[in-house]
Amino acid sequence: MKYFDSHAHYWDARFTQNGESTDQLIDALLSRDVIGIVNVGTSPETSRLAKEQAERHPGMVYAAGIHPTDAQGLSCALEDAIEEIRALFKTVDGMRPIALGEIGLDYHYDDTDKALQAAYFDAQLTLAEELDVPMIIHDRDAHADVFDALLRHPRVTGVMHSFSGSAEMALAYVRRGWYISFSGTVSFKNARKVAEAAAAVPADRILIETDAPYLTPHPYRGQRNDSGFLVYTNAALASVRGVSPEETAARTWENAKRLFRL
Repeated sequence: MKYFDSHAHYWDARFTQNGESTDQLIDALLSRDVIGIVNVGTSPETSRLAKEQAERHPGMVYAAGIHPTDAQGLSCALEDAIEEIRALFKTVDGMRPIALGEIGLDYHYDDTDKALQAAYFDAQLTLAEELDVPMIIHDRDAHADVFDALLRHPRVTGVMHSFSGSAEMALAYVRRGWYISFSGTVSFKNARKVAEAAAAVPADRILIETDAPYLTPHPYRGQRNDSGFLVYTNAALASVRGVSPEETAARTWENAKRLFRL
């Protein structure tokens, strides 16, 4: 079986903290069971790093965007940060992003600046409309506000990354043309709501991901994640859906090709 990792962050420092070669790791993964990887940026800087890595590895593509928590740490003006992301999509020098992301809202932390996050989210939703590209949405403890923001931009679609909402919410997104991606959390024994959503999503709207280096699936939860662990996420997703791992791997690859226009 071959697996498509629809969301990872191989520019993350966790991949080099022990003197390892990220390039060698990516090459090894893509030569074995991984058919492709979306390397996802979370700021102008990391989006450029994701681009540089993707250009070195056939089978890797990348997405560019500003994550809500990264937005709070930027020193430049919102307009300047958005222009840096727009420039990556307009580049004539090298690879262009296949999606705008990772963007969204994150209310998990006590220092959340909701107004700033909302401004960045809305500006990037408008940019996605301008560029006509799919989006990768981050939603952590902000389900209602994310949903409302996307309702205000009905022409944009994409994928709800590492979905953590209810089955009802997943189906509400599907009805509006969205895809739903599941990470290693679908294998966690205490993630009943995620399993229910994974069982409910139609087969033609489901993706798998690692969110590497985070969210490593059971039985390796707590270790640094990489695309090689997709076999466990894929198996857990197949189990909750009552289908074979082979079917799930093939379906999620076909869905990713359709969504990202690969």
